[in-house]
Amino acid sequence: MAHVNESVVSEFVLLGLSSSWDLQLFLFAVFSMVYVASVLGNLLIIVIISSDSHLNSPMYFLLSNLSFIDICQSNFATPKMLLDFFVENKTISFEGCMAQIFLLHSFVGSEMMLLVAMASDRFIAICKPLCYSTIMNRRLCIIFVSISWAVGILHSVSHLAFTVGLPFCGPNEVDSFFCDLPLVIELACMDTYEMEIMTLTNSGLISLGCFLALMISYAIILITVWRRSSAGSSKALSTLTAHITVVILFFGPCIYFYIWPFSRLSVDKFLSVFYTVCTPMLNPIIYSLRNEDVKSAIRRLRNRHLNWKN
Repeated sequence: MAHVNESVVSEFVLLGLSSSWDLQLFLFAVFSMVYVASVLGNLLIIVIISSDSHLNSPMYFLLSNLSFIDICQSNFATPKMLLDFFVENKTISFEGCMAQIFLLHSFVGSEMMLLVAMASDRFIAICKPLCYSTIMNRRLCIIFVSISWAVGILHSVSHLAFTVGLPFCGPNEVDSFFCDLPLVIELACMDTYEMEIMTLTNSGLISLGCFLALMISYAIILITVWRRSSAGSSKALSTLTAHITVVILFFGPCIYFYIWPFSRLSVDKFLSVFYTVCTPMLNPIIYSLRNEDVKSAIRRLRNRHLNWKN
């Protein structure tokens, strides 16, 4: 495979979600609200956790980092999608397209690993409670976050290293609202079968590996909680329900795309929207509305603000 970029294509055309003007206006209104709610919701979680001493624990440190990743994921393609609703020719430069591929896989890979770290935190807290404060210190949390970002970036670079060198010499229409890696690879002027297998292997291993690790961890935790009958176990079960809900909603579309990345159906475009636009909003909704500690912290922050104004 050539290592020198042989492209003559300088930009790609994004076909977007629909060609209907009325539908585009409706989608703009809906996704604008989702985007604002996602960014503000995750930003609120970061502010609350960083300003409230009651949330100074490993679980909330990891949760604030998850919110940061979700903010990043909300901004890699959604703002351009919203602007493109009012543009007839939806184009993106070759460099911009490669940047979107890099950012998406970096954020997704990092979030997968961070969810595994959060599951590990709950596993130790519930299955090894006496050792929790000794094992889950701030240093280990920083290591977890650093590993998450390192794995995400390496995962993305492994994709980009081969994609940038592909020869793009003709077709340049991407049937999506962002540069989706499988759709971009299909535009290359060469047999991409080996690239498709590499993409499937790379993405499939990390997604399925993380998902299985999470399911095994949560299965053990649920069995442990089920054997207990206390108020603490009830609270732990509520927290676990939120974690498992996020995992299923995050990994469901992800595994679907990675198992059948090159066999696209019409519904796939809207699954992409859910995955890239709506998923970042799950964190503040599921974790905050189901978490009494976070809701109490919000009330304390509001009271401090009111007292300051008075």
